[in-house]
Amino acid sequence: MDNTRDRVAEIISSLERKDGVPTSRATSPGAGGRMSDTDNKHITRNRPRTYPYFQYLPYQTEDESQRQDNFNAIVKHLYVAVEAGNFSPEAIHWTREIRNWLGLKFDPTKDQRIRLVRLYYELALAPGLDLTAAERFSSMFMVLTKRKHYLRPGVDLTLDWRPLYRELKVFVLPSEAGMVHTTNIKRNFRTLTKLCTFAQLYFDPKGIPAMLEEILPHFSTSFAEGAFVVAGLLNLLFPTAPPPSAEESLLPQHYLPSMFHLWSLINRSRVFDTTFLDLFSRLARDSLVSEDVPFTECGIFTKEQTSLLFTAILRLLDIPVGQATSPYSGSVDLAAGLAIMLERDSKKHPIAHHIARWVVMSLSPACLNHQDSILSCLEGLIQAVETFFHPSNSGGWTKTLSQLVYYLADFFVMRWNREKSGEMEMPEERKLTDPLKRRFVLCLREVIFMGIYSKSGTAMNFALSTLQSLAYLEPQLILPGALQRIYPSMQGLVEVHRTTSSLRALQVLSRIMVRAKGFRCHVTTMLGLALPGIDANDLEKTLYTLSYIQSVCYNIPFYDLTEGRDDVSGNILASEWITSEVGRMEQDGVYVELNYENDLDDRDEELILRSSTAGFAEFLSAFLGKVFTLLENLPDAARVRSGSPEENVINTLPATFTPLLASLSPDFYNMALNKVAEFVGNHVIHQARDAMAFICSALCKVNPTKALKRLVPILIQSIRTEIDENGAASTRNTGIDVLPRDRGLVWSISMLSMCVVHVGDAVLQHKQELYDIAVYMQQKCRGIPSVHVSNYIHHLLLSLTGTYTVDYSLYEDETYASGLGPNEWGKYPEPNSLSIKWHVPGKEEIDFAVQLFQNQGGIALRQLTALTDGTSNIKRDGTGKEWSDEVSRNLVLLRLLLSGVSVLFDPDARSEQAEDLMSNTGDDVNMSDVNGHTREVGEEDEDLPAALLEESEENEAKPTFKYPAGYLLKKDDPAYVELHRLRVKIGEVLHKVHQFLIEEQEDDVACFSPLYTAYKSWFIDVGIERSAHVLDRVTRLLSADIHPYKLAGLRKEYPRPLLLRRANVYHLQRLRHNSYPRAKSKLSEQLLLDLAQSSVSLYTEVRRNAQSAGEAALKAIIGARPLVIPPLVDAFESGVEESEFARIKGGIYSLLFGSLAKTISRDWRYAPRVVRAYIDASTTDKPSIQKLCSTATLQIMEFGRPLERMVILDHDVVSAVAPIEDVSTIITKKRNRVSKKRNNIEQKKAALSEELVEMARKSHWKKASRTAAIVITLGLRFEGIASENMIDLITQGTIDGHPGLRGLYSGAFVALFSLIDSRASAQHKYENYIQDKPYIPAKIQVTTQGDDPRWTESFLSRFGKPEADYYVDHDHPGWLVWDKTMPAYKSNPQIDTEYDEAEMAAFTQIGNILDRKWFSSLFDYFKQEPRDATADRFRVTNAMMLVYTFDIMHRGLTVANLSDIKAEIARVFGDGTDKHEHRATAEILGALLSSTVDKPIKVRTEIWEYVFPMVQKVFTDGLTPENSSYWISFLHVVLQGKDPRRSWPIVESLATFRLDVSSNAAFKESSKIQLLQQCVSDLGWHFQLEKPIIDDFITHLDHPYKGVREAMGLTLAILYRTRYHESYKDVHTFIATQKAASSIGTRPYQPSEEFSQTIHETFERLERWRHERTPGQQTPSSYTSGGKTVLLWLDSTLSSFECTELLEFFPNILLEQLLHMMDIKEDQELQGLAYHVFRHLPNIPHRLGEDSELIASLIRIGTQSPLWHQRLRVLINMQVIYFRRLFLLSQEQQRSLYDCVAGMLQDGQLEVRLGAASTLSGMIRCSPQALRTVMVNDLNTAFKKMLIDSPLPKKPRTNTAGSGTNTPTPEHSRLVLTRHAAVLGLGALVQAFPYASPPPTWIPEVLATLANKANNDPGMVGKSVKTILSDFRKTRQDTWQMDSKAFTQEQAADLEGILYKSYFA
Repeated sequence: MDNTRDRVAEIISSLERKDGVPTSRATSPGAGGRMSDTDNKHITRNRPRTYPYFQYLPYQTEDESQRQDNFNAIVKHLYVAVEAGNFSPEAIHWTREIRNWLGLKFDPTKDQRIRLVRLYYELALAPGLDLTAAERFSSMFMVLTKRKHYLRPGVDLTLDWRPLYRELKVFVLPSEAGMVHTTNIKRNFRTLTKLCTFAQLYFDPKGIPAMLEEILPHFSTSFAEGAFVVAGLLNLLFPTAPPPSAEESLLPQHYLPSMFHLWSLINRSRVFDTTFLDLFSRLARDSLVSEDVPFTECGIFTKEQTSLLFTAILRLLDIPVGQATSPYSGSVDLAAGLAIMLERDSKKHPIAHHIARWVVMSLSPACLNHQDSILSCLEGLIQAVETFFHPSNSGGWTKTLSQLVYYLADFFVMRWNREKSGEMEMPEERKLTDPLKRRFVLCLREVIFMGIYSKSGTAMNFALSTLQSLAYLEPQLILPGALQRIYPSMQGLVEVHRTTSSLRALQVLSRIMVRAKGFRCHVTTMLGLALPGIDANDLEKTLYTLSYIQSVCYNIPFYDLTEGRDDVSGNILASEWITSEVGRMEQDGVYVELNYENDLDDRDEELILRSSTAGFAEFLSAFLGKVFTLLENLPDAARVRSGSPEENVINTLPATFTPLLASLSPDFYNMALNKVAEFVGNHVIHQARDAMAFICSALCKVNPTKALKRLVPILIQSIRTEIDENGAASTRNTGIDVLPRDRGLVWSISMLSMCVVHVGDAVLQHKQELYDIAVYMQQKCRGIPSVHVSNYIHHLLLSLTGTYTVDYSLYEDETYASGLGPNEWGKYPEPNSLSIKWHVPGKEEIDFAVQLFQNQGGIALRQLTALTDGTSNIKRDGTGKEWSDEVSRNLVLLRLLLSGVSVLFDPDARSEQAEDLMSNTGDDVNMSDVNGHTREVGEEDEDLPAALLEESEENEAKPTFKYPAGYLLKKDDPAYVELHRLRVKIGEVLHKVHQFLIEEQEDDVACFSPLYTAYKSWFIDVGIERSAHVLDRVTRLLSADIHPYKLAGLRKEYPRPLLLRRANVYHLQRLRHNSYPRAKSKLSEQLLLDLAQSSVSLYTEVRRNAQSAGEAALKAIIGARPLVIPPLVDAFESGVEESEFARIKGGIYSLLFGSLAKTISRDWRYAPRVVRAYIDASTTDKPSIQKLCSTATLQIMEFGRPLERMVILDHDVVSAVAPIEDVSTIITKKRNRVSKKRNNIEQKKAALSEELVEMARKSHWKKASRTAAIVITLGLRFEGIASENMIDLITQGTIDGHPGLRGLYSGAFVALFSLIDSRASAQHKYENYIQDKPYIPAKIQVTTQGDDPRWTESFLSRFGKPEADYYVDHDHPGWLVWDKTMPAYKSNPQIDTEYDEAEMAAFTQIGNILDRKWFSSLFDYFKQEPRDATADRFRVTNAMMLVYTFDIMHRGLTVANLSDIKAEIARVFGDGTDKHEHRATAEILGALLSSTVDKPIKVRTEIWEYVFPMVQKVFTDGLTPENSSYWISFLHVVLQGKDPRRSWPIVESLATFRLDVSSNAAFKESSKIQLLQQCVSDLGWHFQLEKPIIDDFITHLDHPYKGVREAMGLTLAILYRTRYHESYKDVHTFIATQKAASSIGTRPYQPSEEFSQTIHETFERLERWRHERTPGQQTPSSYTSGGKTVLLWLDSTLSSFECTELLEFFPNILLEQLLHMMDIKEDQELQGLAYHVFRHLPNIPHRLGEDSELIASLIRIGTQSPLWHQRLRVLINMQVIYFRRLFLLSQEQQRSLYDCVAGMLQDGQLEVRLGAASTLSGMIRCSPQALRTVMVNDLNTAFKKMLIDSPLPKKPRTNTAGSGTNTPTPEHSRLVLTRHAAVLGLGALVQAFPYASPPPTWIPEVLATLANKANNDPGMVGKSVKTILSDFRKTRQDTWQMDSKAFTQEQAADLEGILYKSYFA
């Protein structure tokens, strides 16, 4: 069951297949049809199974009623286990049984499924349940709800979201959850988030209002974690299913504005973007099918919402723009804190998946007629990022983009298929239509043709899968372009990497091409062109070629269709047609259109197709030749299973040959057979042995009779020749390589053994020869070949005894009978109408198998007996290896014999003689105990106390349910008796060999390894060959082969051979199910003990082999574990005593690292011994054992975990699965037994704990540290807390001299206290404890008055005064909305938590130890210098621990009192010069203040009066750069999450701080501001003393010191950030307000008047200071200092979520000031900061239409600013704004930006012109097609006109002597400038299409114009022209051959000398 976790992961994500493309996780949306509930009693699923598993098996299966009976029996046992409280292992066992039952493709009725789903949902979240059990139950819940067609949401099943919310709350809202459990480990939050994924579908939409009421009040940005938590919870829990029709308040449109509003509250956050896209995309999916939800061209969203979503998508794609910084700010997402646990795993839920789901599920035919539909936006998006798909332009965005198009196509195909099949029911007007499909494919077509050539492997895989989906949707649109690109690359005209891409493209397109009229005529030619790809020098290409050929073979029959026809002969017709088509493609280039549907006559097409098949003979012969050449040249595969390319090729060959040979016509098959037979007979190629054997195997499987007749005689002859004439295998050899002498023999044996495997009864025709050669080889062969001989016998036995399919043909027999024609191409059968040929062994085959088994097994047994008793002629002389070789050879043979006939062994037969045969209680259900007598459920051995400690379930056989799996023998068959007799005999001989080796040849490691693999086979190969992992292997191969045929929304549309293999896999699944654990016998006990003995052998190899065989055997035999544990524990103990390192290792590995650990942890007869031995072992003086021990620590600590005392379940849910008969007496008996057993074990644990406490006291620190770790889990319990001894140990240990022990004990000390605290706050009741129901006496619920408009104001104003009726510690109440009540705490609590006797006793005992000396030594340790620099910080754990000790001191229970503590603090602090003294003091004072939080005012006042003066003194005079961080942490501990009035003195003293300009102590000032900053950020919006501080800071913006300015800037930002809150009176008002405002809610962060005024005044001062500063002034001025403060403030605000607060100041205030600051060259810091802030501006999100002023400002500065630097810099932001806001800009704005940039090409400054050119090309590149076309036409015309209208004047002929160079006239300069502008403009247009191949039609003309008109200009104009032309050529190196065709001859001539530099130039 360890793989449950993996299974779940696999269900949730997808199977990442070998080529890295995940299959889609898309699932059918929505609720499906409505049916009445009464049907659920009989209906099993909403959609019938596609594949009739039971009907295809070659034997009679059980009937439905038996399956149901078994199911009911399992559920009955499950119910009994749950009711009796036996969860682990009993309930887990029955859960596994249900899983196995479902795994056999049995279906429960809906009614049963619903009850189970409810039960498992309840169990998965039950309070008090052991966590490992809860994980299993969660995983079962997911299995039961994995597919949506099992249960329809809202119709069949609704679940309650609250239990899940309750569990999630513990993680993410801990302050709300109440107790902090340190001792109770929390559950795994990943499991909870996965549970949400499955359960969320079934949450009732009617619960939305309640859910929002519950979750929204926690939203707050003042403590931003709250906001992230709310978003995360909504995403996980929000019901997206469509609501019932009548209720408008539940429609998505009702609450979407509020969602958008919440989204806009946290800007610049990737987490928020991802979360909301995920939520909205699921909403889109689930609402699509409901008629009640309004639906438009944007799906369920409005135009404005859609634009915002697309803008977010652009942000998420990570596309780089110009010099822009990232649109996200890292600091925002850092604030997510605990909410990180609510995020979905981005690997399994990539963002591209959400985007695609949202887009595709919002499409409908309405998109076609609207300008602004979601489809138009998608086209705009793809066109904007088009160039980023090009292979030359790869980066961080590549994977996301390729994933995006993959998921888009995948979702579209799924929706298309499911709508067509009627599986997705939805309103007619929303269904996808052909025109919509066509437009969708066209939208993605271009980028996919770029993507398939990508340099990244992952991106290429995605692109190829997308190509397949698009071709499936629109073959006519995709195939012509694909062929046009593939032909040149297959003919070797382009780079190699394009050839591999083309081969892979062909592979994915093959099934579509084969079915598409006209295109299928290209297939034969393509096969021919692919052949050169089989090349030993390029194995990767070989792989792809083979895969392509394989995919064609699965789709078409290789029959020559011209035979016997006179209207077509040979392939002349086809080759002429192909030549003309290829010519047409070359002519038309990428825009070629091959409209075969209309242009090609059906009859002509058929003739061409028939003609093309005449080339098959030639192809086949060439293909085999290529493969043989490849095999002759294969390099040696380095290692087996190393994943090397050679190995991949060898594995791919059989996968290609099987379908190829199966699709051949009889004549072609004979040809192939002859070629292969000749090759095998005449060659020996050692390194290609396996590959060749696979090919022979494929030949024999496809037509066993023909192939065996041809091959067997050759091979047998060759074997005899090798042995008799060449003396092969006559002697043993050392090493692992086959000797050259033996290679011919091994080659032939390998071929023979692969020829006879799984070929059915055809082997009987060669029965005698095969038998004789086996006997002959066994006599003659020695050395390595003997293993191959045994393998041959193994294969022969498999073939004879197995039940398997022997059918590989592409069509049914009747299809062949009626003749194959063109119609059979690409035709797949219906999965439910197959007729399958099986091989079921007959009597003759079984007799032959038994004879072979007897003969070979008999020989081996005799030889082994002789070898071990010394009668053999081979002696053990201690030197030669002859003896070992013989033993190994015979052991290998025995192992292979056992696994060869494994299917004939009966799992129910005992491996003993008759006297021990068990009494049977019927065939199907065996419940037998160890002793063989049948035990009734519930009959117990009450009188054995030991039985109550042991793991009794290990010894009980659970009832098992067998299903027919075609077992062939009856109990009285002679064959049956003989086989089982031999098996027992083999077991006995193995035991003898083991004994002999142990006594005589203990060091002969070579014999042990085959011995234990034989043991393993003896144990596990019964009923199915488990040692070979047959089922896993076959399943893996099948899933790899069907992967190319999987298309979303289609069900098992596979070629026939693959459908047949599915039946074979199902048969194996049944076999595997039946091979459950067997009862043990005397012999198996003996063999298990042998393995246990060797598991602790002195030799590493022996140990390893024995341990692995032992692990396997334990799983196969019932009751094996309790049998082997005692000897292993004995050996472990003796190893520790005698320091035998090998035994210690063996013990640790066997007992703690395998499946025994769990048994021991439940079996307390042995657990204490293991723990003691482990502790002794951990002190062994050997590093490797030390390392092992530290790895095992966690396992040992698990032993001590408390058992389940109480589990709280909803009785109704459990009783819903109760059986009809009364099982209450059984339950009561079981329950009593469980509780007795638990009490006994807990007593044992307590005793062990006491013993270990003693040990820890006395031993060396190394041993003590191991012991301490174990004691802590063993000794702390809810009921008795801890023993006196233990409390003593922990309390004294906290001041131990050894730092490691001190750490451990102080951790335990805190755990002890928190246990007492939790116990007291649960009012000493365990059920309150596990349900998290704390009672805190000081906590009250205050009723809020949300209706009073002044309520929020008065609520906040109270925080500004020290007096309080109650304290509000939580930050969230009232921030977003007011709840009816809010949690608060009494300000002067009189009632303290009540402690009962046990708690008081513990406190008193601890208090007696805590004297002044204890505190004194503890404080000294605090003061020590930490060992490493990282530990030099305020340690919160120290403070936590002290809080508890001070707490009992305030109660007066400690020896030490407050005055002692004060004296000690004074001693620690000393004179306050040393930083370590400061650290210790800060920790102690922090703890002292925190310990008084819930104390009455009197105690609090006393402590504060002592602490505050000290702290104040430090704050005013004692801070240094070394110690300030400690005091900041001190503040954080005292203030965070608490009401400011609790710490009023500190808050007030910090808030009264004012800057002292005259002071020159910069650090002093800045550190105080940092303390204030910490105070404000901890208190958030509850800090109400800000006014004077802000005024003071604003007055002193130009402070001379850098540190002070930085602190001021950040503090201002934080102060303003925490002023914002929304405070709606309740959730209903909040939602109504947002809906009324707009479809995206109200706009948050509107600046207040005060704030606006402050900003205006501040910038006016800056402007004034700027004028006062002398230009060029080197020294700091008010302007430069004030500027930096303001910039730091702006930077902090703009990189935070409230950045939109400053939007309205961007255009007129900020832009100009920033540009001025960037011009101050004398102060680089100011320049850098200003530039940094300036680059933030375009990344700040605006709403629709809010950006017009900003754009106008940018344009104004760009066109009018007198300073060229400023003009250049605004260009940076124009491009970024244009791209980021592509979906929000109006057309006028886009137009005006274009005009501005185009105008700036004529700027007088060269840098500005160049900047404008690159900006212009960037803007064109990312514009949507429609706009792009218009702009290019307009600009092209304008620039051409400029160039032609401004000719350069001719140079005067005569140059007057002596005048030197001419000074250009102003007119001349103007002309040059204009020409340069025109050239740059035209260049920008060309460069906007760097990868368009072939280039757009207007480009050649532009290039020719440039070459003719401006190439000869002097200076920069000519230079620019040359750069443009050479860049054009450079970016098109790859595609030049195609691109050059775009130029006319004249244009080519014009460009001749410029584009191509002549070689000689």
